[in-house]
Amino acid sequence: MAIGVLSAACTTTEEKPTAAAPPAPPPLVALPYDQAVRKAAQELLANAKLAKDQKYNMIVDPLVDGNSGVQTEATAAMEQSVVQLVKESYQQVDVKPFTSETVSTLPLLMVGTFTPINLQGKADGERDAYRICFALADLKTGKIISKGLARSLPDGFDPTPLALFREMPVWSKDAATEGYVKTCQGTKAGDPINPAYIDTVLAASTINEAMKAYHGKRYKDSLALFQSVLKNPAGNQARVYAGIYLNQVKLGNKKGAMQAFGQLVDMGLATDRLAVQFNFKPGATAFSQDQQPQYSQWLSEIARQSLRQTSCIEVAGHTRRGMSEQMDERLSLQRAEFVRQKIAAANPAFAKRSQAKGYGSQRAIVGTGKGNDSDALDQRIEFKKVSC
Repeated sequence: MAIGVLSAACTTTEEKPTAAAPPAPPPLVALPYDQAVRKAAQELLANAKLAKDQKYNMIVDPLVDGNSGVQTEATAAMEQSVVQLVKESYQQVDVKPFTSETVSTLPLLMVGTFTPINLQGKADGERDAYRICFALADLKTGKIISKGLARSLPDGFDPTPLALFREMPVWSKDAATEGYVKTCQGTKAGDPINPAYIDTVLAASTINEAMKAYHGKRYKDSLALFQSVLKNPAGNQARVYAGIYLNQVKLGNKKGAMQAFGQLVDMGLATDRLAVQFNFKPGATAFSQDQQPQYSQWLSEIARQSLRQTSCIEVAGHTRRGMSEQMDERLSLQRAEFVRQKIAAANPAFAKRSQAKGYGSQRAIVGTGKGNDSDALDQRIEFKKVSC
């Protein structure tokens, strides 16, 4: 009897078979840099389905890092590779200079991003690859006509920012830059060009000419071009005032430089993202010695405008990814407090209306941890309005 009961119990408690789990998605594959660039470019041009018996003009708005909006040696090299491929294989396409005159003819427009990513899809994981995104749009229709995508291994290229971006005092990813990135990322053929970007394409072409003049050390020409773009409402961008600041410094006009820096501070505080690129001694809280006079002027202007706000100010420190999160946070807090005390020493009222906070590498923008000019932005100090 007992055996029968036990047998019945086993029968009634037997678990029903569960459905098989869906197969895991295939792992993302990253190619060597040169191969990845060529793959994305070939995909972009093939998907555009450009008629061989028709002529097309094409311009390229310089490619950027998708996280920071910064132009780098790598993104400049990518653009050259794409242009070379067009010349070799697409004789019906004529690549024109990115100028205001060419933009006014409404040609095809290429944009692209090169973004550090984590292949495992972790938001806070090590950036162990780069995502390449190319988009080709038709300015006549205002729509995207083709995309090209690939993933690159993190070697074989130079991620150093171009001179203007490396030297600019304040970083800001403004609406125009975000519109550019969104035009490439998260879109498909047939989608409209992001409105925040298409409204600024003409201004972007003049900004491009101004940047080329700066990199060519033609500072007077560059300054004139940056100032001219301000006549267009779409030219009211942080990178324009940064360009004016840098050219004024090169030309020895300290007053003009600080006026431009004041505009950068005003824009940053208005958008709650005033990110200043201070050059700290490696692993220390103090500024590099040769930057002291310039930084004193910056801090004075930041204090002046901060004290005009009705809110208080959080001085937020950030660092590159180091050996440990705890050490990153401690260093970032010490740097933020160092900057806060520097301001308060000259402006005592700032001490009561500010607080320092260290975020370590939690909010890294570049996030590669290379420890050189390519990820210097991750060591920024941000000034944010907070409740008192």
